[in-house]
Amino acid sequence: MSDVTDVLSLDRQVCFALAVASRAVIGVYRPLLQPMGLTHPQYLVMLALWERAPLSVKELSKLLQLDPGTLSPLLKRLEAIGYVRRQRDSQDERVLLVTLTGKGRELRSEAERIPSSVVERLGMPLEELQELHRSLTRVIAAANGAPH
Repeated sequence: MSDVTDVLSLDRQVCFALAVASRAVIGVYRPLLQPMGLTHPQYLVMLALWERAPLSVKELSKLLQLDPGTLSPLLKRLEAIGYVRRQRDSQDERVLLVTLTGKGRELRSEAERIPSSVVERLGMPLEELQELHRSLTRVIAAANGAPH
């Protein structure tokens, strides 16, 4: 091969770096979430609900960028462990609302330690992580066809 850089080199691929970084960072969350009985996807659902509950399944799906078929098992598990309740909207029976239970609301105070623990475990400056978040948000928007 010539001295020209190979555009198909694994270590040059954005998709590879994102996939490995995602697995690694989720791995940092795992031991923090385990005592709460949550997986990382369930934690994301809880974050959305702590911020905006009640939410319809459709709203949650859009907010988390998950299809309803992926979201449904997460919600069933969260309901089974007593953190959320799913019920039909009294105004529109077609809408399935997700609300927090008392136990789910109480879990928030325990979860408040997670962000600082993640920053500590990563050992990176907060400013660098904030810039990474801004960059990833732009990547998501670009990949979804939004203007950047």
